[in-house]
Amino acid sequence: MTIAIGDTIPAATFKEKTADGPAEITTEQLFKGKKVVLFAVPGAFTPTCTLNHLPGYVENYNLLVEKGIDDVAVVAVNDWHVMSAWAQASGGFGKIRFLADWDASFTKALGLDIDLSGGGLGVRSKRYAMIVDDGVVKHIAVEENPGQATVSSASSILEQL
Repeated sequence: MTIAIGDTIPAATFKEKTADGPAEITTEQLFKGKKVVLFAVPGAFTPTCTLNHLPGYVENYNLLVEKGIDDVAVVAVNDWHVMSAWAQASGGFGKIRFLADWDASFTKALGLDIDLSGGGLGVRSKRYAMIVDDGVVKHIAVEENPGQATVSSASSILEQL
């Protein structure tokens, strides 16, 4: 079953790089009492993710905060080392939280996993974006094609706020 508007985000633990090194963060820590934009990509450093999807969130970070967003986070089925390198390379470190769903457990719990083995990527996340208020999904947009970032783009999310 795929997560939908009105559903509560399932419990999960991510890894992310912080100024103090690697840290675990739970969904409760990320979402409790906050309004969060969470978007997912099939993979860090992949073309659409790096050239199209992520830059919109980095560029529009301040606008999202002005519209009441407490945190912006990106999740991918990658390890925290890769997510950390992507955060540094993209200029998003310190603005966006780069969350590693290393074993795809969160992605699978959402029902948003996709098998991209044909392209050499294995099990990954579908491309999506959601607005989560205190752990409850208020808006979700899932891309039909993992190579596109339209309904899950920062500009589309800004229109929903």
